[in-house]
Amino acid sequence: MAIIRWDPFRDMVTLREKMNRLFEDSLAQKGEEKDMFTSNWAPAVDIYETANELVLTAEVPGIDEKDIEIKVEDNTLTLKGERKFEKETKEENFHRIERSYGSFFRAFSLPNSIDSDRIQAEHENGVLRVVMPKRQELKPKTVKILKPAEKPKK
Repeated sequence: MAIIRWDPFRDMVTLREKMNRLFEDSLAQKGEEKDMFTSNWAPAVDIYETANELVLTAEVPGIDEKDIEIKVEDNTLTLKGERKFEKETKEENFHRIERSYGSFFRAFSLPNSIDSDRIQAEHENGVLRVVMPKRQELKPKTVKILKPAEKPKK
């Protein structure tokens, strides 16, 4: 085990560098109007597991299902897509634009228990739902503990 000298200001320097980077990134985007509309973003994702499947839900409001690509390769699920800025608005006097536009990319490692041939996805009301069934042979099995009187006779 290596001995590391404690520096009380190391955390403060790291915090200052992170804050500087945060301000530089946010100010750099205000320079051009184009950057205001097309910034990198990522949809919020929930992942939960049931006895038979792993389910991923992603919030993708305003994105058509043809603009979303889902791939499974080498036990990695990737979501890729784009939310396009609609310039056909008749009133272009926007007072505020808070929604993010542009492309996104998310990647998730999948356990070996997922049957990648049976993965299904559905898109409804701005929510993408990807259902990943588990392989039958890898599902956990419960083993009943027998009392000595219940043991099967040979």
